[in-house]
Amino acid sequence: SAVSILLERQQEELNMKNKNVNVRYLVTFSMLSAILIVMATTPLGTLPIGPLSVSFIMIPVAITAITLGPVAGALMGGLFGIFSYLQCFGVGIPSAMGAVLVEINPFLAFVQRFVPRVLSGLLCGLVFKGTKKLTQESVAGYITGFSAALFNTVFFMLSLVLLFGSTSYMKGLIGGDNILIFICSFVGIQAVVEMLIDCVVVGALAQVMSKLGKVRR
Repeated sequence: SAVSILLERQQEELNMKNKNVNVRYLVTFSMLSAILIVMATTPLGTLPIGPLSVSFIMIPVAITAITLGPVAGALMGGLFGIFSYLQCFGVGIPSAMGAVLVEINPFLAFVQRFVPRVLSGLLCGLVFKGTKKLTQESVAGYITGFSAALFNTVFFMLSLVLLFGSTSYMKGLIGGDNILIFICSFVGIQAVVEMLIDCVVVGALAQVMSKLGKVRR
C-alpha cells in the first residue's frame, strides 16, 4: 500500500541519516585521537615556561566532549590516561614521578593516571551540555575549556594523595605541610596557566565549530 511504501522510504532515509552521523562521529573521533597521540608523544603537547611545563593535552579531550558528547569525552580522556601511564615507562615525554609511582605499585599508578582523565572528559561533556542551556555555545566553550584543566588538575592531585599519600615518597614531597597547601604549592602557577590557555583555545575552537555546525546538537 501507499502507507507502507511511505514508511519504508522514511525508514531508509532515517537509516541513511544515522549512517552519516556514525561516519562523521568516527571520523571526528579518529582525527582528535590522532591529534592527542601526537601531542602526548611529542613536545607539541607541552610548553616549557621557565621551570614549568604546561600541558595542552586536555584540549583535544575537551573538544571531543564538546563536539561528540560526554561519553566520547570520557573515551578520549581514557586515551589520554593510557598515554599518561605509558609516560611512566619513558614513552613520549618521560615522567619522573610516574616512574617512581610505577615502582611503588604499577596498578595504582595506572589508576592514578587513567581514572582522573576519564572523569575529566566525561565532566567536560556534561559541563558543556549544562552551560550551553544557560548561555551561548561560545561562552559554554570557554567555560568547558577552563573546566577541563581544572578537573584534570584536581582529580590528578586528589588521586595522587589518596592512593600514594601514605608512601614514603609522597610523605617526603608533602613534608609537614597541610594537604591543601601541598596541592596548591605543587601545581601552583602551572595549573593557573593551563586553565587560562585551555579556556582561550577551547573556547575559540568551540566558537568556530559552532559556526560550522560541528557541535553535536
